[in-house]
Amino acid sequence: MAEDYNIEQEEEQYSASNIQVLEGLEAVRKRPSMYIGDTHVKGLHHLVSEVVDNSIDEALAGFCDTIDVVITEDNSIRVSDNGRGIPVDEHEKLHKSALEVVMTVLHAGGKFDKGSYKVSGGLHGVGVSCVNALSDYLRAEVRRGGKVYMQEYSKGKPKADVAIIGECNEEDHGTTILFHPDATIFQTTVYEYSILATRLRDLAYLNAGVKLTLTDLRNKDEKGNPHTETFYSKTGLDEFVRYIDASKEALIDDVIHISTNKGDIPVEVAMTYNTSFNENIYSYVNNINTIEGGTHLTGFRRGLGSTLKKYAEDSKMLEKVKVEIKPEDFRQGLTAVISVKVLEPQFEGQTKTKLGNTEVIGAVETSLREALNIYLEEHPNQAKAIVEKIILAATARHAAETARARVQRKSPLAGGGLPGKLADCSSKDPALSELFLVEGDSAGGSAKQGRDRKFQAILPLRGKILNVEKVMDHKVFESESVVIIFRALGVTIGTEEDPKEANLSKLRYHRIIIMTDADVDGKHIATLLMTFFFRRMRPIIENGYLYIASPPLYRCSVKGGKNEEYCWNDMQKQQYIDKYADGDENKVHVQRYKGLGEMNPEQLWETTMDPENRMLKRVNISDAAEADRIFSMLMGEDVEPRRKFIEENAATANIDT
Repeated sequence: MAEDYNIEQEEEQYSASNIQVLEGLEAVRKRPSMYIGDTHVKGLHHLVSEVVDNSIDEALAGFCDTIDVVITEDNSIRVSDNGRGIPVDEHEKLHKSALEVVMTVLHAGGKFDKGSYKVSGGLHGVGVSCVNALSDYLRAEVRRGGKVYMQEYSKGKPKADVAIIGECNEEDHGTTILFHPDATIFQTTVYEYSILATRLRDLAYLNAGVKLTLTDLRNKDEKGNPHTETFYSKTGLDEFVRYIDASKEALIDDVIHISTNKGDIPVEVAMTYNTSFNENIYSYVNNINTIEGGTHLTGFRRGLGSTLKKYAEDSKMLEKVKVEIKPEDFRQGLTAVISVKVLEPQFEGQTKTKLGNTEVIGAVETSLREALNIYLEEHPNQAKAIVEKIILAATARHAAETARARVQRKSPLAGGGLPGKLADCSSKDPALSELFLVEGDSAGGSAKQGRDRKFQAILPLRGKILNVEKVMDHKVFESESVVIIFRALGVTIGTEEDPKEANLSKLRYHRIIIMTDADVDGKHIATLLMTFFFRRMRPIIENGYLYIASPPLYRCSVKGGKNEEYCWNDMQKQQYIDKYADGDENKVHVQRYKGLGEMNPEQLWETTMDPENRMLKRVNISDAAEADRIFSMLMGEDVEPRRKFIEENAATANIDT
């Protein structure tokens, strides 16, 4: 018999004593994801950005030109700059050293005083105090006024008062922050060099004249010298654009570089055109990558479209064009970086990375129109090449729309049914459903037999996977492999504003898993598929729906069939041999899987498809500009950058992991 529910008794129990008040930085430790996004790789590296951004703010204010970042042997981070140094005198309201206030009080800092910082990358003044709260140890050292000040903290709490620990020259000034992330908060505390290097490289391009160095004390050469890189740009965004487009064939040799002030808004834009049909625009506000765009992007698109259209009409190059020119045609093959500095940025959108300041639209639009008009008049050959590219893009778009409509008519939404090779799952809930993209009928057969039919669907892909990096849009939609992927996923293809943007409202699976052989050919197929999703269905990656399966390379057992284990790489195989055969490989039977088809259905399920045992790698885009550069280099027409990349990375590459 069910117990009676007494609402009056429940109300009596809910009183003031139930209201929990979190003091100081306890709120950050209680709900860290509210402040840094997550407690995994992204959040871990975000801590470094928070500290570095403080140094960049000093650079923006004109007081800093050198920033050094060091990864220590124990995965602590040390950030040093030659700025003014955090103030250490007593705060008049809190009667504590200003250094302690900045490090331990949320929403405290010089960014709220517009006399100290005109613009700032930080949004709410919680940055360095959040880093302190989420570190099991932090040491702040300030060089200021001929003295060196220091204070240590543990989990956001000072271990002692601010102390003077030495003297320095008057010319020696700045701040050094050393911190170690709290392992009880973060799922991993191991820093990835490449993620930090990419962020520092971007900051160097966005802040011309500031030298940033990254040193990894965990990685030393034969002489004991740690791996170090220096990031410095003399001219800024034009070098950024050339870096992004280094692997692409240029349509024009110039980078159109605009740097001006409109009112109180500094506007900087660099842009060029290449022969591809991919649009790559990266926007920043106060050094923050606004991945959702915003008003500065709107202003750029308006200025670009109106200026180029007027030039094309005035030059009478559109008189014989039979297709309508649309706004997106002006951006095909365009690479651009937009950077604005805003006194009080207003951010909106799901990730708070969409600029909402309406006054920025006119500032960017006017700046671009004025500078672009001058460039087009002074460079008629380049102007003609750009307009001809726009006409070609419009013609290609028209052909692609016809091909896209043909695919759409065959989609399950239009009654065309699912592709015949698809073995669908019984679940109709996308959040529970998985689609495995498998190369070949042999592997597809094993996967179909080994799967859990309730939530796992299998789509075997036959024939050559199209390299979408090298073809125009209409060729993409004429590819059989592309068509069956679209039809299986159930998505509508494109929107009026952006034909390449997949509409995910009808997506049938929220886990799309690329499952290929664990050899070089399998990795090539996986790369082709990732290129397809990155170039034509990027929202699937951005929403975290794309995964890579990790099949094992070996099945090992001691002679006689004992202690059978799967090994995913050579290191694991050697560890097995050392553990069970005292390092004697002759005592171990090793089966090398050349392909998924060599596994029987039970083995494939057990190692690669069973959610309880499998290892899936989620594909994400930590830096869109760097991802674009890598895809262009590896999958594009230009051989030389790809050859150079292979030569530089061959020694450290392991193609079997």
